[in-house]
Amino acid sequence: MMSEDLIQSADGKFRCWWHGNDPEYLRYHDEEWGWPCNDDIRLFEKICLEGFQAGLSWLTILRKRDNFRAAFAEFDFEKIMHFTDNDVERLLLDTGIVRHREKIKATINNAKHAHTIIKEFGSLSAYFWRFEPEQQKTPRIIRSDIPTQTKESRILFKDLKKRGFKFVGATTIYSHMQAMGLVNDHLKGCCMYNEIEYERQKFKRPL
Repeated sequence: MMSEDLIQSADGKFRCWWHGNDPEYLRYHDEEWGWPCNDDIRLFEKICLEGFQAGLSWLTILRKRDNFRAAFAEFDFEKIMHFTDNDVERLLLDTGIVRHREKIKATINNAKHAHTIIKEFGSLSAYFWRFEPEQQKTPRIIRSDIPTQTKESRILFKDLKKRGFKFVGATTIYSHMQAMGLVNDHLKGCCMYNEIEYERQKFKRPL
């Protein structure tokens, strides 16, 4: 029986409800969300954008993502960590992004701590994948099956906080884990579930 939390798109395929058939959101659902990622720049970008999303919708952030990338040196943390107070003021004038002083300062702060993590673990990818939960035995069936946070996201949040990260929380960290493929939260019956599961199975976890 097909879940009521799946919606049919113009191509006739069923997908998770949350993209609402918005073209940009639909592309994100199919091409990014849940795909296992070991790219340090993308991992850093997503955790920063999760912070900027606080109080907003992810679609709002997604539509501004190119502007964020231009404003924050393509989320190259080795560059962002050297941003100054002048850069903060510059970014506060940038109408293409979310102009929030503390979130901007948190991104610069987090870039410095990302650099420290890499010195310790070799890469951000190696650090984040240490917190991958055990394999789910069964897929989620309805949206209420999907948690907003988990034991692993709480542990990761606490570790990041201890390391000095700001604008992170157990819920935003779980969103990060979903997006970066540490879990597969596409619903059973979504056309992407099996494809993501296959990619996760063959994905080589970083050491």
